[in-house]
Amino acid sequence: MKTNAATAPNRRGFLKTGAGLGAALVAGAALASGPANITKRRTLGTGKHALTVSALGLGCMGMNYHRGPAPDRAAMLRTLRQAVDLGVTLFDTAEVYGPFVNEALVGEALAPVRKNVVITTKFGFNLQNGQMAGLNSRPDHIRAVVDASLKRLRTDYIDLLYQHRVDPAVPIEDVAGTVRDLIQAGKVRHFGLSEAGVETIRKAHAVQPLTAIQSEYSLMWKAPEKGVLPLCQELGIGFVPYSPLCRGFLTGLLNEQTKFVKGQDNRADLPRFTAEAMKANRPVVEALLAFGNPRGLTPAQVALTWLLAQKPWIVPIPGTTKLAHLGENLATADLHFTDAELRELDGAFAKITIHGDRYTAVEQGRVGN
Repeated sequence: MKTNAATAPNRRGFLKTGAGLGAALVAGAALASGPANITKRRTLGTGKHALTVSALGLGCMGMNYHRGPAPDRAAMLRTLRQAVDLGVTLFDTAEVYGPFVNEALVGEALAPVRKNVVITTKFGFNLQNGQMAGLNSRPDHIRAVVDASLKRLRTDYIDLLYQHRVDPAVPIEDVAGTVRDLIQAGKVRHFGLSEAGVETIRKAHAVQPLTAIQSEYSLMWKAPEKGVLPLCQELGIGFVPYSPLCRGFLTGLLNEQTKFVKGQDNRADLPRFTAEAMKANRPVVEALLAFGNPRGLTPAQVALTWLLAQKPWIVPIPGTTKLAHLGENLATADLHFTDAELRELDGAFAKITIHGDRYTAVEQGRVGN
């Protein structure tokens, strides 16, 4: 394993550093020590549809949606701005997160540095009285959502616009054509799909070339390897894994005793996060610890470094609400496993059976993997 020792401390070290620098962070000062800036860059897409971003981005959803009681808003604004200070350029949000409030948070935090960052957001759900009421990717709805997102994000363009989930009622060619029109109008710069299948990706790409596909991908969910990743390589499309730490499970900090607040944390309803499933999946954490401990790496760092090693056009977007964990995650951009180490890790996981579906039946019906 190759590493820059200055940028790869373990979780305990980060927590100690974060606690010691709390007052400085509150004052908005950059870290004087601790995690170094992420300097590595990766490119999503090709040609005029390419988008160069930090090797890891930041998934912003959990800062005020679906991860339990929302943290203090001022603290989340500081965390977002600290991420910029640490070199993160890719920030991911969506209309449905909240709904609306996550975009507003991201927009406020990044407005002062808008020209230096890449903001991605998503459309595709029908929202009524603040609740999801099915899918909606009709062209008129897409245009309305984009106009509203632009206002919340405090910007006049969206760097990368994803269809959040494929709407079977609307031909994907119509969706791609609508986004193409928005690109021509200057409101959107690049197009992406989230959790789309191979045929949908091909059809959309033929109308408006895609810059990125965003789908779940981690050591606990490798379905994209069967079709989507090979297609991305064929067509020159980047790949952005969400939940690269399996909604926190791959950090090693969750177990069968962990309680999730129903209605505030979607893990309370996910089969993979029942007490029984988390207990049955403990071998996953043990494998990460067995691999990481001799190398001075946390389970999360092992999982992210493995993911970064899969393709040079993969850009994970782990989410966090804690500065210590942000620094820990970003340090993986400077880590590199040898081929032998990757074979060792893959071999260990090949022996493990994953328990519990990643989504409920309704949610699984909306994804292409």
